[in-house]
Amino acid sequence: MRTVIVIPARYGSSRLPGKPLADIAGKPMIQHVYERAMCVPNVEKVVVATDDQRVVDVVNSFGGFALMTSAHHPSGTDRLVEIMAKVPGDLYVNLQGDEPLIRPSDIELLIQGTAHDNSVQVGTLCHEICLDEAQSSSTVKVVVRGNGDALYFSRSLIPFPRQAADAKYLKHIGIYAYRKEVLQNYGKLIPPMLEKSEMLEQLRLMHAGIRIRTFTVAPTGPGVDTPECLQRVRAIMSGQDYSPSTEGTLADIRLVITDVDGVLTDGGLIYDENGESQKRFHVRDGLGIRMLEECGIRVAVVSGRDSAVLRKRVSDLGIGLHAYGVKDKAAACKAMMLKLGVTSNQTACIGDDSIDLPAFSVCGWPCAVSDAEVYVRKAARICLTRRGGDGAFRELADAILQAQGKAEIFSSAHGYSHVMNRMTQ
Repeated sequence: MRTVIVIPARYGSSRLPGKPLADIAGKPMIQHVYERAMCVPNVEKVVVATDDQRVVDVVNSFGGFALMTSAHHPSGTDRLVEIMAKVPGDLYVNLQGDEPLIRPSDIELLIQGTAHDNSVQVGTLCHEICLDEAQSSSTVKVVVRGNGDALYFSRSLIPFPRQAADAKYLKHIGIYAYRKEVLQNYGKLIPPMLEKSEMLEQLRLMHAGIRIRTFTVAPTGPGVDTPECLQRVRAIMSGQDYSPSTEGTLADIRLVITDVDGVLTDGGLIYDENGESQKRFHVRDGLGIRMLEECGIRVAVVSGRDSAVLRKRVSDLGIGLHAYGVKDKAAACKAMMLKLGVTSNQTACIGDDSIDLPAFSVCGWPCAVSDAEVYVRKAARICLTRRGGDGAFRELADAILQAQGKAEIFSSAHGYSHVMNRMTQ
């Protein structure tokens, strides 16, 4: 049976932009995953499936094999289907590109278990976890039959511990082995209510009557989903002790401070004979500002410049916190935080150039637009994938709202309708 390992690697992760290329122990994360996949015996091909040329270039640089795929795939499985048309095989393994600690022996177990039993259409992995970990909605749980076939996957606590002493919990590891026939029909399956509710694509298969066999392995190392996860994996792979970050998450953000030129605009200035007259703003950034404000997250403008155009745009967006012509951005940011009663770890700051570095030093979540200077990106906790004036602020706004469980406001008509009448773009 010809086995192909496909590693989906989407560049634009909302919670950790540029994730496949994040450095871990001197190598990009995608290289760690690729090298572990290459250690699995009897595999015909290992291919990275990405939507970004930067990932292709990096994979090529370390001697790997990568293919460009559509940027519009809603899931890794859809990306896998596209690869199937380009790389022939009988069994396709979907190995997430954010699992640098995956054990080759676990992948081998999955392949053998799926390939050697003709009744198994799809295989995946799981391991036992404690109640504390099971209670997290970010941990996907699975309950199984006596033969290992999955009964259900959920972000909720399953089974419910009515008799706590008897309850055991299995964490699902997001790696799958698909027989070719399953992938050939995947595009015909309609996402059911369960998948949309849980945001778990494997429920589409189960809803269609496709069996998923689970194979239990020893507890695995963590994947990389957030900046905190990345810190933990870096420590583990460097042989260092790891202490959970005390710096919070995007779910804690209560204030976002933004520069203007190079962030809300593309940095270009247009002058006429009377002086500066025009700047180019992006309406998506404006909508992101309004959505944050409507969800109780304050937005402040701190700019080194001052102009009638800037003041007009800030007024149109209804931003009540602003400081113009600022020379000391660190002091201005501290004043904003003091006024609102928020801490550094509850404050994000987005910038693009040297003038923003003092603000970065006092805000717990410094963020750089993708075209920021290299030394600004190095000082940032988050490097966005969008350029200044081209939706970078909106990218950060969406990530914050998603982390706070408010993604519905930008991802559904129902959620958006609650605030649309009060918004200005």
